[in-house]
Amino acid sequence: MKRGAVDAKKGPGGAGPFALFEWMVALRYLRARRREGFISVIAGFSFAGIMLGVATLIIVLSVMNGFRAELLNKIVGINGHVFIAGIDKPMTDYAEVTDQANGTPGVKFAFPMVEGQALASSPSAAGGVLVRGVREQDIGQIPAIGGTVKQGTLENFDKSGGVAIGRRLAEQLFIRPGDTLTLTAPKGAETPFGVAPRIKSYPVVAVFEVGMSEFDSGFVYMPLHEAQAYFNRDGDVTAIEVFLSHPDRIDEVKADLEKHISRPMILSDWRQRNKTFFGVLEVERNVMFLILMLIVLVAALNIISGLIMLVKDKSQDIAILRTMGATRGAIMRIFLITGAAIGVVGTFAGFLLGLVVSLNVEHIRAFISRMTNTNLFPAEFYFLSSLPSQVDPREVVTIVTLALILSLLATLYPSWRAARLDPVEALRYE
Repeated sequence: MKRGAVDAKKGPGGAGPFALFEWMVALRYLRARRREGFISVIAGFSFAGIMLGVATLIIVLSVMNGFRAELLNKIVGINGHVFIAGIDKPMTDYAEVTDQANGTPGVKFAFPMVEGQALASSPSAAGGVLVRGVREQDIGQIPAIGGTVKQGTLENFDKSGGVAIGRRLAEQLFIRPGDTLTLTAPKGAETPFGVAPRIKSYPVVAVFEVGMSEFDSGFVYMPLHEAQAYFNRDGDVTAIEVFLSHPDRIDEVKADLEKHISRPMILSDWRQRNKTFFGVLEVERNVMFLILMLIVLVAALNIISGLIMLVKDKSQDIAILRTMGATRGAIMRIFLITGAAIGVVGTFAGFLLGLVVSLNVEHIRAFISRMTNTNLFPAEFYFLSSLPSQVDPREVVTIVTLALILSLLATLYPSWRAARLDPVEALRYE
């Protein structure tokens, strides 16, 4: 009796759980015959839904990660990590403060800067710009400027008395190195009739390309002493920008800066200046994840409906298997394997499709743009000149895991229903 009881639990032939016969029956049910075509269509839609859902999640999140990384790289590359501004008096001691900042552990380099708004114009066009005055020894170290000069040169920048402008600004104003750029500032000399605008022309000595349209069309760099004279700074600067060796240690370095710099000051960093922008990106990313996860959920629900219909269609087969000695557990595992196969294969197909597209998204965009003769990624709207993508392995693992869990959960109820089927009742009405 004890041996018979054990064999009954194991199923036909004394086989254990997930035995070969269970896999054979389950895979046979996946190959639907002509009269079961509708069930096969539902299974196909379930497979396609899970595959596209997983692939879309990986692609969208990779592109959004790429956007965030590229924007952060461009913004920090041109603006620095920490900003030092004076409190009680103009920062005429900027040279001393800069040296103190450069001597702080964790600081890659620091430099003084004068900043102001102006109108840039040429004989052909005009546009608003942000003018920054920096020293020749510093402009080459700014990551987004030093290595991105496309035309002209930054050599002898201080002595040239000229300006460096972005590529898009050069295109908008139809100028190039050697041409003249006119800057008009609203605050100039005071006259008996009020404040007169300050207008001065500068030769263009270099054209750079950061790769972010907002910077390439809106930034003008000039020598520090020229900017001080142009904006009436009288020997002081607007702020001192600080680049760090390890940006993730920003709070630690800020505390060290407060110890090393002797004068009263205000310290701010890129997180405070761009908090709203990157906060919106994070919210958008999370919402997109939830919305796209619904695709996988709907596909999982299709697995439930397809399996329920399969159980109903195979009720006679189930009854025969039960009379041959198959246990309820064996029946449940057969349909569990049938449904899980759709989910698992669909998930991994989506995983491969998502990775391939994510790693080649810019090439795909360029190909579609050439084929349709349209610009699918205009830089003036999206800030960046190319479509970025950055695959996060942790996110990919999370997406695949969630898809597999949903797919497996979707098989439980239909499998349980098949296992509860009464073979006597099933055979009576056949």
